Amino acid sequence: PWYSPGDPILWWSPDPRTVISPESLHISRSLAKWHRKPRYELTSNQDFAAVVAGCAAPRANQSGTWIVPEMQEAYLRLHQLGYAHSVEVWRGDELVGGLYGVRLGRVFFGESMFSRAPNASKLALVYVLRDQALGPIELLDCQFTTPHLLSMGATEWPRTRFLATIKHLIVDCAT
Repeated sequence: PWYSPGDPILWWSPDPRTVISPESLHISRSLAKWHRKPRYELTSNQDFAAVVAGCAAPRANQSGTWIVPEMQEAYLRLHQLGYAHSVEVWRGDELVGGLYGVRLGRVFFGESMFSRAPNASKLALVYVLRDQALGPIELLDCQFTTPHLLSMGATEWPRTRFLATIKHLIVDCAT
């Protein structure tokens, strides 16, 4: 976790920055089969609070989370204002995955994702980038690099390139 309960809430700007565009998105053959013959239902902005709670739950190898109650409240407020959005992955009535973040203009700043079932978070990414479920997105900011994101086509950009690019993509912050 980046910080713990009681610590001040800080702003982070990693360098390099990990991003994915719709053009660079790589969908493996096995994931493409999951997408063509869906085992899950994907929705957007149907249960934002549950997605944030799913992301805030500590992972098996972690003792805590950076998504402390104050952060959850802040993102819920941003959602109410129309800036924060979620993608939900359902297996029947059970929420098995999802992601949330902030959309400004044509950039989606992914904050966190979770998966309790095979490919759930990967399908959520496909739903945002290829299916454009949250509107026209030209760049998804993943912030940090993981093998999972690299396998899906993410690349690392120097902070200077990232800031110059988003300056042009956030010309209209209407979500």
